[in-house]
Amino acid sequence: MTRLAGKVALVTGAGSGLGRAVAVRFAAEGAKVVVTDVDETRGAKVAREIGGNAAFIRVDHTSTEQDDRAVAFAVEKFGGLDIVHNNAGGPFTGPFEDVDDATLERVLRVNLFGVMQMTRAALPHLRASAQRNPAGAALLFTSSLQGLKAKPNFSLYTVAKHGIVGLVRSLALELAPQNIRVNALCPTVVATPMLEAFLPGMAGDHDEAMKRFRATIPLARMPEPEDVAAAALFLVSDEARMITGVALPVDGGQMAM
Repeated sequence: MTRLAGKVALVTGAGSGLGRAVAVRFAAEGAKVVVTDVDETRGAKVAREIGGNAAFIRVDHTSTEQDDRAVAFAVEKFGGLDIVHNNAGGPFTGPFEDVDDATLERVLRVNLFGVMQMTRAALPHLRASAQRNPAGAALLFTSSLQGLKAKPNFSLYTVAKHGIVGLVRSLALELAPQNIRVNALCPTVVATPMLEAFLPGMAGDHDEAMKRFRATIPLARMPEPEDVAAAALFLVSDEARMITGVALPVDGGQMAM
């Protein structure tokens, strides 16, 4: 499988969950992959599992300096940058009135500001790639179904994920003349380690919350990380060369209800 042969991809938050699945899938399709994560142990492990076509660099995406360093690392290691998947993020649940300033800043920095910083750092290199490839370069963001709708007790997370969808639509128009495509994945709750952090906001005990949640999915099953990775692969591949500005639900039909 070589849908990404000859391409260099940077995947943030790739030490576990969705990011890990995406990095593994991109590499399996021929890409050289830079794995980033704030957790050095997990991120380095993913790069080792992938093998010689992957490299790891520890990055805290709330730091502009570290985002710049990650992009420079990718270019130096593999000779360029064709794909960036801004996947890193963190959960938030709880009543809005309980949010203090420290929580407000932390959630928005991890889920929105860091995403914009990494995008800004990567753009010169994506522009250079787009000039070489008729199908262009690709920017992909992990938003959420909460970037398209809302529910109680997810206020800051919803604000950040709506912000990503707005950024995607704006950048898609801004960067289209430069042959850079910009899209977002909007998955529902996925079976990843982050799932446990969302359960308190879903009310009830674990089993009850999961039963109620599954009942809201028309396909009657939760997506796995690999389901989201398959959608990511398509959106960054040359097959999607006419797709930009899309916020794609990966939700088993929830948005249709």
